[in-house]
Formats: sequence, C-alpha cells, structure tokens
Amino acid sequence: MTRHMQDRMNQRGISGELVSLALAYGEWQGDKCQLSRKALLRLIANVDGLRTMLVKAIDKGGLTVVEADGALITTYRGASAGRR
Repeated sequence: MTRHMQDRMNQRGISGELVSLALAYGEWQGDKCQLSRKALLRLIANVDGLRTMLVKAIDKGGLTVVEADGALITTYRGASAGRR
C-alpha cells in the first residue's frame, strides 16, 4: 500500500477492513475496483438469508449429513459423531 493510499484512507475515514471488503466483493473495471451501494445491499440480503439458515440449524441442535461415493445417504438432527 502506498503512502498516498494511506493518506487518502486517513483523510476519508476509510479503514483497511473496508478496503479489503471492496477488493473481495467489488467489481473490477480496468484498474479500479468498485463496491456499489446496490452490491452492498445485495450482500446484506445474502448474509441475512445465511443467518436465518444458521439459526434454523442451531434450533435443530446441529445437523449431520451422511455421504458415500458422492451420494447423499441420509441426514439427521444433532451433530453427534458416535451416533448409531
């Protein structure tokens, strides 16, 4: 990161975490990466959906999925490894 970049981040109140966010989820257009408000709202909706699923999984006490040779065999509540 250049000194110029550090100075601009300080002047504009943009943290390193926000720069990392833009680089991870932004759209590259030539030599710049832009993370638009619209893209941020989409990301928030995705995170909200993920949170809803995580809460459902917690309510079930975890979740186990059994797979063999690429085929999904069964699933059950809880995550106990020694269940039989």
